[in-house]
Amino acid sequence: METAAKIKLLVVDDHPIVRIGIVAIINARPDMTVVAQCGSGEEAIDLFEQHQPDITLMDLRLPKMSGVDAIRAIRMRHPKACFVVLTTYEGDEDIYQAIEAGARAYVIKGMPHEALIDALRRVHAGGRFLPPTVSRALASRTPDSDLSAREREVLSLLARGETNKEIAGHLGITEATVKCHVSVILMRLQVSDRTQAVVAALQRGLVHL
Repeated sequence: METAAKIKLLVVDDHPIVRIGIVAIINARPDMTVVAQCGSGEEAIDLFEQHQPDITLMDLRLPKMSGVDAIRAIRMRHPKACFVVLTTYEGDEDIYQAIEAGARAYVIKGMPHEALIDALRRVHAGGRFLPPTVSRALASRTPDSDLSAREREVLSLLARGETNKEIAGHLGITEATVKCHVSVILMRLQVSDRTQAVVAALQRGLVHL
């Protein structure tokens, strides 16, 4: 009687100790094996090409290239590639962007490790895995809260504490244009001032410090 092939996994996380722990949890399962591991999005793209894993377990916070960008880059060449996100980010925008990029499951690092194993098995079987807390955060996202690329740039600079004049100089636009962008940002985030905008953006995952 033939034994079923193990689920092959690529693990991507930039914290070596965390990654070692994740790999140990996965390799302890009789139906799974980690075929490669790395700490950056760029490495993930190369290793995916080499090993063609069944599932890639992707952190979102990575140096240079984000986990979402790495997912998009891999799926451009391999549309059927399967991804499970394992991250500390719980904001609705983080979740939305990951699912939009093609992740089939979203697991928070503080959850029991059984949730991760369950997610991997469900995704391998063709399903999805969104725990209740993740589903609720995603459902709370208002459809008209999308920001343009430029508005995101302005919001990111607001979060760094830059003034309208500094933002204008940084982006090569006028102060009047910056004020216009700030007004739109406040409206879309449903807040009344810049401080509230930054707090909301951090909570939702629109910016990260």
